[in-house]
Amino acid sequence: MTVIYPARYTDRFGTETTAITNDTETLAMVVRGVRFHGNDFDGFEPLGVTDPAQLATFTLLHGSLCFCTLEADIPIPVVTPTGTVDGLLTFELVLGEPLPTGQMDRERLALRLTFGGQTHASDGTSGWFEDEMLDVQRKLPPGTFLKACINCAFSDYSPCGHGLFGGLACFRDNKTGYRAVTGKDALFVVWDTMNEFVQETHLCSEFERRVPGTGYRG
Repeated sequence: MTVIYPARYTDRFGTETTAITNDTETLAMVVRGVRFHGNDFDGFEPLGVTDPAQLATFTLLHGSLCFCTLEADIPIPVVTPTGTVDGLLTFELVLGEPLPTGQMDRERLALRLTFGGQTHASDGTSGWFEDEMLDVQRKLPPGTFLKACINCAFSDYSPCGHGLFGGLACFRDNKTGYRAVTGKDALFVVWDTMNEFVQETHLCSEFERRVPGTGYRG
């Protein structure tokens, strides 16, 4: 399934309206006639560029866009005590300038969830979709939750770490085995039964609400 997110790209040359295409694995967008793709929002790389002049207005670090701000609107269902409503999760990702060390001088992610006349924003301090989405979740009224993989009973992160977005392991075909996981060692025992990595905002028909304390990530 492919979804399209309205998006805005901003750098020192101005703001461009664009759209991010997401096929659940690869993200793609076109800015100033250049197509970028990647598996993460902080990993957009130019695709099929033969003339270096096309990249003159962009800053790249290790081949990926930086020194810019990326915003996009992601549709997401929100379950409330009175039913499920359409929500909109807007993110702002600030990618800083490249440093001589090969790193960026900053990277900041902030989320804002809007639904039913309400707006709830994350603190923007973690740098991960995981923590920012859970921060938004904590701020929602009782009985209200994001219906997405971040809140699913069968998803977890590798103890070895993960990127900004899209590093959730799905165990939907081993629900019983995963439910028995209580920590890192137990997660490694069932790790090879993982179906695939999924994005935090993804949703499938086998979603079940996560119980706090489940699995490795709790």
